[in-house]
Amino acid sequence: MKLCIAEKPSVAKDIAEVIGAKNRKDGYFEGNGYWVTWTFGHLCTLKEPHDYKEHWKYWRLEDLPIIPEKFGIKLIPNKGVEKQFHIIKRLVDQCAEVINCGDAGQEGELIQRWVLQKAGMKVPMKRLWISSLTEEAIKEGFENLKNADDYLNLYKAGSSRAIGDWLLGINGTRLFTRKYGKGENTLSIGRVQTPTLAMIVERQKEIDAFVVKEYWELKTEYKGQEFQCLDKQSKTLRLDKEERTKKGLEYLQGKDFEITSFEQKEGKEGNPRLYDLTSLQVDANKKFGFSAEQTLNYIQNLYEKKLTTYPRVDTTFLPDDIYPKIKPILKGLKFYSKLTESLLSKDIPKTKSVFNNKKVTDHHAIIPTGVQASNLTPEENKIYDLVCKRFIAAFYPVCTVSNTTVFGKVGELVFKASGKQIVKPGWREVYASEKNVKSDEKIMPHFEEGEKGPHKPFIHKGKTSPPKPYTEATLLRAMETAGKQVDDEEMRDMLKENGIGRPSTRANIIETLFRRKYIEKKRKNIFPTPMGEALIRTIKNDLLKSVKLTGEWERKLRLIERGEYELDTFKSELEEMVKNLVEEVVFDSSSRFTFTAEKPKRKISKKNLDFKKVSCPKCKKSNLIKGKTAVGCQDFKNCDFKVPFELMGKKMTENQIHQLITRKKTNTIKNIRIPGSEETKDGIFVLDENFNISFVDK
Repeated sequence: MKLCIAEKPSVAKDIAEVIGAKNRKDGYFEGNGYWVTWTFGHLCTLKEPHDYKEHWKYWRLEDLPIIPEKFGIKLIPNKGVEKQFHIIKRLVDQCAEVINCGDAGQEGELIQRWVLQKAGMKVPMKRLWISSLTEEAIKEGFENLKNADDYLNLYKAGSSRAIGDWLLGINGTRLFTRKYGKGENTLSIGRVQTPTLAMIVERQKEIDAFVVKEYWELKTEYKGQEFQCLDKQSKTLRLDKEERTKKGLEYLQGKDFEITSFEQKEGKEGNPRLYDLTSLQVDANKKFGFSAEQTLNYIQNLYEKKLTTYPRVDTTFLPDDIYPKIKPILKGLKFYSKLTESLLSKDIPKTKSVFNNKKVTDHHAIIPTGVQASNLTPEENKIYDLVCKRFIAAFYPVCTVSNTTVFGKVGELVFKASGKQIVKPGWREVYASEKNVKSDEKIMPHFEEGEKGPHKPFIHKGKTSPPKPYTEATLLRAMETAGKQVDDEEMRDMLKENGIGRPSTRANIIETLFRRKYIEKKRKNIFPTPMGEALIRTIKNDLLKSVKLTGEWERKLRLIERGEYELDTFKSELEEMVKNLVEEVVFDSSSRFTFTAEKPKRKISKKNLDFKKVSCPKCKKSNLIKGKTAVGCQDFKNCDFKVPFELMGKKMTENQIHQLITRKKTNTIKNIRIPGSEETKDGIFVLDENFNISFVDK
């Protein structure tokens, strides 16, 4: 008998149906010369420290660094896991050949090989490598089973990643918790988690340090078109004093506006790239507010429903051998027939922006399979719509635009206006019905070089803006490009090699930071919590927080995957870093238990203290208003929310009231008098879920 082992019961059922193993047994299917069984994702994990040495169970600085001579694996302690593993082991002992049918990726390879290693497999093994779970794909996969040795480096890369995370996670977390921890705080350290948190904290520092500055710009309107005054370097002229701008305005009065140059160039907007997992998560966050983890779950469900291809990918290209399948897939998208009709009436273009064998690694971009969609949740339908429209748009004609640049002058001052018009929408037609698509830019009038006429000069007053907080979309991009802000897709492709985390793990990293209360979300924006900021302040070792170093590790993991770097070398480098880190922290002259989660005092601008711009946290309908004795809801007849200026005999500053309302707690306030006694204590005021204010002794 041949034993097929899949990663989930549902996938095992699909495979069993296709290959004829239709007899259901306890924990597997049987028939046509096959057994088909399954794992539940991870059945095995790396051993814990106390599995190697009993005394490693205790968190003691003197035991660090913890580096096993040889890493081992064990079953995850769970009755269901143990039962299924014993079924797998019995089948492994009796079969003639194993076919690894796990998810076709690094994590899937690791999951299955750990189980088979634990089960003591000694028979030959083949690999089922498919990009979708349709009947056609499964049949084709079994007709072209791969040699399992071809994927040995993929397993080595997965094993290296797991060992690296274990070494840094176990040692770093115990080291910082015992050296700097306070009370019950566990200071969690991670190979990707810590530099990701450092990026978020660094962005918050930039926001806090930013000083808003006012500026004035000189503009004019000619024939209904707005023109911007330029400086000598042909950049937008921004003045820091209103008086200078007023002098410029006076200079413009009574003088004609003259067109010195009018240029129109036809350009092209290339088709949007097909989705990889990160770009799908970015768009889903921007358009629907879905978290990275939610999007991963929805696209995984679509994959298992046979509607889309394998999702955990980092490429936006297709291999050449997919080209003959494009028309059949388009024909299968019945709901999108109005969009596919024009494509199906002629040959599908085979462009380099879509087909590139060199840019495809384990899997190709995420595309629909052409299977008819049904029984989708509203969230799954939104993700499916993104994938289908992106797939269709990739084969439409390019969008043709007209780019217009106009220069003019008034006396010695130079002005500029630019605009873009859509000439032929091309691929934009696919998105024409979407409400959130920007309408075409205002059509610019035609100008003749040398023409003159009256104009309407004016002054525009503006303010400089601080850096924007991360959203999940921008954080995913920053992780993908090792912290660099890059819009160009080709440049982004080059930086992916050194991105931190993998497409399949970034969502989990972000969720881990939320779960450990190192970051928090306000609307779509992500901010570090006091705990997260304090942790990054505590870590003095820059390498541990370095996005660049973590990106270099990721590059080496990819090299291991390609057989160009050794697992043992990677492991030795990490061990050396852990040893140096332990030595550095243990002999740090700072006292133990110095860690504090107290938020550093920040300057709160007058803009933030404008309570009229703060929504009432209770009714969420009206904004707040500042009275003589309290800050409260403007709709005081229907909502009783208010925070008095005096609490427990302590006069509150506007800053402290703002903290209490917006962050649900204040910073530490000293010498608060306890009611009914002469005693005073330091503590914070907290606004609970019922909008009651209480005092917490620090």
